[in-house]
Amino acid sequence: MAVTKLRRCASRSVLVSALALALFAAQFAARPASADAQTLGQLVRADDLVSLRAIDVPTAWARTHGNGVTVAVLDTGADPSVPDLAGSVTVGPDYTRGADPAGYQPPHLHGTYICSIIAGHGSGPGRAEGIIGVAPGARLLSIRVIPDDNEPGFAVYNENSSFADAIANGINYAVGHGASVINMSLGSTGATRNLREALANAIAHNVVIVASAGNGGSAGGGFSPYSYPASFTGVISVAAVGPAGHRASFSEKNSSVVVAAPGINVAGVEGGGTYVSGDGTSPASALVAGVAALIRSAYPHLSPDQVMQAIVTSTSRRPAGGYNPGVGFGEVNAAAALTTAGRLAPQPATGAGSVAATARFGTGRAGPIAVVARDTTRIAAMAAIAFAALLGFVGASLALVASARRRRRRPPLADDLQMWGLDDYTA
Repeated sequence: MAVTKLRRCASRSVLVSALALALFAAQFAARPASADAQTLGQLVRADDLVSLRAIDVPTAWARTHGNGVTVAVLDTGADPSVPDLAGSVTVGPDYTRGADPAGYQPPHLHGTYICSIIAGHGSGPGRAEGIIGVAPGARLLSIRVIPDDNEPGFAVYNENSSFADAIANGINYAVGHGASVINMSLGSTGATRNLREALANAIAHNVVIVASAGNGGSAGGGFSPYSYPASFTGVISVAAVGPAGHRASFSEKNSSVVVAAPGINVAGVEGGGTYVSGDGTSPASALVAGVAALIRSAYPHLSPDQVMQAIVTSTSRRPAGGYNPGVGFGEVNAAAALTTAGRLAPQPATGAGSVAATARFGTGRAGPIAVVARDTTRIAAMAAIAFAALLGFVGASLALVASARRRRRRPPLADDLQMWGLDDYTA
């Protein structure tokens, strides 16, 4: 089968008045339509599973497929007619309207690709072909806030200040229309007030925000400029890693990076139904947004900071010291994040901070702080519980390692689909 290479927006900056947008798609290897569609679909599904297995999504599917969750995708728009997304996409407003000539139909390339990674449900008999996303049971709300770089209105959009608030408007629309997760595989070196306020409003309304860290990194040891919205507080900024878990050379490197996810040769489908394999922090962000959707499906009452905590504290391939600006706290692990979320679920959320809302600071009128005598028996019991938990964690870690080794000797693909309960999955 002939495979052609498409290069799209590897490092290009897009100017919108004072706001510079970088569309974080990198290199694609397109798989054009084939006479043997069934074989093509099976090949794509096999490619698709590489990234999903890398972050242990199949194990997470035993608990949830993301049902009941709406993920808003702020991007170039999605093609709802693509079989892998059919029935799962609600099309929201187009905040780029007027940039392209009248009558022009946008290709929705990048936006469809991102949607398929988050919640594609496959196509063909038994849903055993095509692209399946991290959360195939989730609903998608597609909001067009940027054009693809090959559109005729690309330059108009860049130069016209009337589009400067397109992303902020998209966030506010998503919040008002039931999204519990927002993915933005886009970014800018400019931090605008309206964008910051829209993000604050989203988090205040219990929405988890995930964004690409950016593709402007370098292979050297230097740091990359901050990219927004990824670098705003409260946003899960996602870097890209390769198969070995090392930072991809193009991935941004700065202290706003929270976690990493696969960002090389990530399979998906773009507008028009063409299967592609892409590199970039765009697909990495989409994978993490899918994991957030799984958590939100299983534990809908967790706050955004608790969802982030579950993702951050359960990563695999953690860097030396626990954190570095290239991969953050490590590579996301879907199954482990769900387990951690389950531990957090019984705990009531306390808002953005870690201090209970009833706490008071300073002397004021709250009166003196009561001093409670230490209960040494209780302290000893708590220490014993903590030690037992540590032993359990070590045992679970060894079990995970053994399980990972067994997974390298996977049964055939059809058996995998039955094992995960996806052989007869319908959206």
